[in-house]
Amino acid sequence: MSQLLTVAAEEMENPLIPPIPELVIGLIAFLIVFGFLAKKLLPNINKVLDERREAIEGGIEKADAAQTEAQSVLEQYKAQLAEARHEAARMRQEAQEQGVVIIQEMRAEGQRQREEIIAAGHAQIEADRKAASSALRQDVGTLATALAGKLVGESLEDHARQSGTVDRFLDELEAKAEAVR
Repeated sequence: MSQLLTVAAEEMENPLIPPIPELVIGLIAFLIVFGFLAKKLLPNINKVLDERREAIEGGIEKADAAQTEAQSVLEQYKAQLAEARHEAARMRQEAQEQGVVIIQEMRAEGQRQREEIIAAGHAQIEADRKAASSALRQDVGTLATALAGKLVGESLEDHARQSGTVDRFLDELEAKAEAVR
């Protein structure tokens, strides 16, 4: 029965609740370890955490400053690009205007040269026509005199009379030709 009582007494003890002396010793050991950690380890941990937080905040501030600077530089580049595009458009417009002026000048110069060439051509044609007319008059006069001399049977070598007759004859022919036109 004593064994039975020991077993019954053991059954009455709850295995989840430790005995009081073990609980007191565990609590004292816990407080010693907690005190040591709070005095020695916790300040070091807090110091490292503070340094890390400051580094992160400084990094964020630096990143914000860098981002602000990058945005400013981007705006400057955009302004420069817009100015360069405006300048290029202005230069292109000036080049087009200069091209139009040059084309007009070239056309005027070409027209002037054409007029000079035409005038020179007309003068040359008129000179050639007069030269041909004079040569033709002389040849026709010589042929007519020779033919008339053969028909009459005597020589008509009197040059002054021959020229006057031939000139009168040719003038009459020209007047008839112009009247027909």
